[in-house]
Amino acid sequence: MGRFMDNNLFDKTFRDSEGNIVIAQPPNLPIIVGIITTVLQFIVPSGYLHTGLNAIAFGSLFTWAWQELFDGVNYFRRSLGLLGLIALIAARLSNNF
Repeated sequence: MGRFMDNNLFDKTFRDSEGNIVIAQPPNLPIIVGIITTVLQFIVPSGYLHTGLNAIAFGSLFTWAWQELFDGVNYFRRSLGLLGLIALIAARLSNNF
C-alpha cells in the first residue's frame, strides 16, 4: 500500500491502520463466552442456572459489541458493534433473549 493510504470511504470502511482489509477477525474472549453461554441456555431451559447463563451471555455479548463499536479497527467493524448492541437491546426488550 505504500507509506500512506488514500482516505477514501472504502479505505475507512474496510481497512485497518496498517492498510489490511479487515472483515472478520479471530474471536475474542467476550464473543466466545457469549456464544457458549447462549448455546448452554438451550441445554438448561429454566431455573437459576438458566438465569445466570442468560446474564453472562448478555453481558459478554454486550461487552463484545461495545468494544467493536468504540475500538473496532474500521468503520465496518464499528458498524457491526452498533448492530450488535441494537440487536441485544431489542432482544432484551422483547424478552426473547
